[in-house]
Amino acid sequence: MKKARFTQDQIIGVLKEHQTGATAADLCPKHGISDATVYT
Repeated sequence: MKKARFTQDQIIGVLKEHQTGATAADLCPKHGISDATVYT
């Protein structure tokens, strides 16, 4: 099984930031993830 790169806490934190109004374009470089990962 493939190891996850991000913990559940990290994923939840990014999603909460996105819900508060931050755009995916702002979040991706900040957290080192791709746009596709955010939308997946």
